[in-house]
Amino acid sequence: MPGTNLTRDEAAARAALLTVHDYAVELDLTTGAETFRSTTTVRFDCSTPGTDTFIDLIAPTVHEVVLNGTSLPLDAVVSTARIALPGLAASNELRVVADGEYMHTGEGLHRFVDPVDDEVYLYSQFEVADARRVFTCFDQPDLKATYAFTVTAPSGWQLVSTSPTPEPEPLDDERSVWRFAPTPVLSTYVTSLIAGPYHTVHDELTVRDGRTIPLGVYCRKSLAEYVDAHNIVDVTRAGFAWFEKTFDCDYPFAKYDQLFVPEFNAGAMENAGAVTITEVYVFRSKVTEALIERRALTILHELAHMWFGDLVTMRWWDDLWLNESFAEYASTRCQAEATQWSSSWTTFLSSEKSWAYRQDQLVSTHPIVADIRDLEDVEVNFDGITYAKGASVLKQLVHWVGQDAFDAGLREYFKQHAWGNTTLADLLGHLEESSGRDLAGWADEWLRTAGVTTLRPVLSVDDAGVITAAAIEQEAPAEYPRLRPHRLAVGGYDVVEGRLQRTSRVEIDVAGASTDVPELVGKPRPALLLVNDDDLAYGKIRLDDVSLDTAHAHLGHFEDSLPPTLVWGASWDMTRDAEMPARAFVDLVLANLDSVTDPSVAQTLLRQLSAALDAYVAPTHREVTTEAAADRLLLLLREAEPGSDRQLLLARSFLGHATTPGQLDAVAGLLDGSQVPAGLAVDTDLRWSVLGSLVAGGRAGEPEIAAELNRDATASGSVNAASARAAVPTAEAKRNAWQQVVEDGSLPNTVQGAVIGGFTRVHDRGLLAPYVEPYFAALTDVWAQRTNEMASQIVVGLYPHSQPPQLVLEATDRWLSGAGANAEAALKRLVVEGRDTVARALRAQQYDATH
Repeated sequence: MPGTNLTRDEAAARAALLTVHDYAVELDLTTGAETFRSTTTVRFDCSTPGTDTFIDLIAPTVHEVVLNGTSLPLDAVVSTARIALPGLAASNELRVVADGEYMHTGEGLHRFVDPVDDEVYLYSQFEVADARRVFTCFDQPDLKATYAFTVTAPSGWQLVSTSPTPEPEPLDDERSVWRFAPTPVLSTYVTSLIAGPYHTVHDELTVRDGRTIPLGVYCRKSLAEYVDAHNIVDVTRAGFAWFEKTFDCDYPFAKYDQLFVPEFNAGAMENAGAVTITEVYVFRSKVTEALIERRALTILHELAHMWFGDLVTMRWWDDLWLNESFAEYASTRCQAEATQWSSSWTTFLSSEKSWAYRQDQLVSTHPIVADIRDLEDVEVNFDGITYAKGASVLKQLVHWVGQDAFDAGLREYFKQHAWGNTTLADLLGHLEESSGRDLAGWADEWLRTAGVTTLRPVLSVDDAGVITAAAIEQEAPAEYPRLRPHRLAVGGYDVVEGRLQRTSRVEIDVAGASTDVPELVGKPRPALLLVNDDDLAYGKIRLDDVSLDTAHAHLGHFEDSLPPTLVWGASWDMTRDAEMPARAFVDLVLANLDSVTDPSVAQTLLRQLSAALDAYVAPTHREVTTEAAADRLLLLLREAEPGSDRQLLLARSFLGHATTPGQLDAVAGLLDGSQVPAGLAVDTDLRWSVLGSLVAGGRAGEPEIAAELNRDATASGSVNAASARAAVPTAEAKRNAWQQVVEDGSLPNTVQGAVIGGFTRVHDRGLLAPYVEPYFAALTDVWAQRTNEMASQIVVGLYPHSQPPQLVLEATDRWLSGAGANAEAALKRLVVEGRDTVARALRAQQYDATH
């Protein structure tokens, strides 16, 4: 936001000038509910004495700035996010005393009051550059230092940071002080402080160098009965063993805590030795195996960062992709090889890779190695390219150089760069040395160009069913015409005793517009030819007509989970690309969902079903198609195995689409107990979903919401109630929700997100028609006045997707050519992405209407 940006050039100049040694950070958390006292002493050297620079701080009040014993005039050196440091010496000591502001946005030092018991909980979130909201620092990744935190807090609290928690020293009857030992050398963004009366479960493990590593699992006291610490620790143990062995590198910190914290914006954050995780992963009610698998992946992802990210850190945010992509790749591989979720690569294909393809087809797509000019660029690059495409390409690289060579290069990378900062070139250099391959061309092809290509099989078959010619054609979008090389497999499948079995496999290099596959010529045409079998390459695939018919007729007859998931992915891509009618995809899902055995794949398919109904089915067919889909979902729900994952997934999907009186009667029956299928637990969280469905359908309102909140007077209950109130299908409820989010701007991050979700949940889309123009009128002020997290939530969440596409496209274009012409690049990007999504929906609707 204005005054808080930092450019890459500024960071590079500062890194060339300074060597930072250590920080002593004193925080007093007992000064009130709005602010805390922050005193920082930092020692650093300057390579060019006499030079001026600056240090970072965002604080409502700065009391004192003392540089090398001299007090500096505050009005001359303090600005919105910086303190000017004039005339540096060769060696410097700076002391800054300020009041920091507690945040309610999931950034900086977030403060939360538990409505169950009025206990206060704090946690830090410093990525990308929010350590400066808590202490004065050079807030960029390549100015590493050590950090000694001294914290004054209420005596009954738990305090956690990177260093092991010391014994508190009582100050008086109510306050104590914790003096943490200095950390190892770290970047600012992976330091941390978590404080409050957290419930704790302690364990330990022995790592390969013989050290005993204490393990901690933390959550709010009011959630203590729900935290399944045993499962969390089991996954953590498996990850420790696998990462230490694979990386040939000892765990670099003294302990490992995992803290489940409220109102978290992301899945988790890799603070060194003190990982914060969304408390959504503390399950108050029955959840699906898909969510448990996802929690395990998140645990392993953050653990991977202890080495790749915390021990060895990117120099600047250009390599954010490598940091996140590597953790994504490594955690999925670890999960597949070291845990019960051996089909993790199927889940990766279904969820992560489909996310990558979706992001890569937006007009805002960018190379994996993005041009990160400043902090504004970083904020909008936590996307499907940074995480999922990068991980997909790393997986492809591993296949190309060989697993052993990749692991050998990685081990040398950790040995050579421990506690330092690196760039992509450093990693590639080690991989080149271990594999003997020149990776410069690979990097140019895959990392520095954008877009996804499409791979199609082209066959000629004679009357006897023998292949006479075979090729794979590669197509690229006009905007990104680069045709990349692929190493991939082509699988042939035939129906054998009622099952689709792979009867042939050819691994080839595909390059250019067309690549012959001579290995297939002269052989009988298989019933199904599957390009990119085993999912080795990154590219959308298509099936020839015969193969597509075979696949769709036998989706439940594959022997393994990965091939049908490739078929599902191809079908979804065809729907989004207006090559398959959306109604055909809806029918395909509803007819074959019972055959999907992988819960994560089933969950993805149900989400895609919702997207197809909401966005891709032609408006003239939408109502009848949605009604029929909800009827089918209800039937499948009633037929599902009692207590199964499928039953719970179907229940939630049905609740999202129930619209007719009969369907809403069935929903009401879930709430009052009269129509509950055997084995379905209508527990706390599911009750809120049921009530939300009734509210959106006009069958419940404020009395029912208040009663349910009285039953569940918790933080989660408050969030669910806020969503439900915003979903009431009246003009007044929508107006109130809009005012809360856009005009008042005082909601905490999770509540704001819930209100946005409820606001946009309508059966009658006309309820939201009055908000198209106000949305565009508010954008500039929202972006200027809110933090990045809060502003992005509004810009993305309130974009008027539900309104007639042509109307939305025209309104967007007016803004882009008018008030948005001079908007900040990050804001403009989010709006352009919304426009692109609507334009794609319009093409799919037009295709669905005519086929």
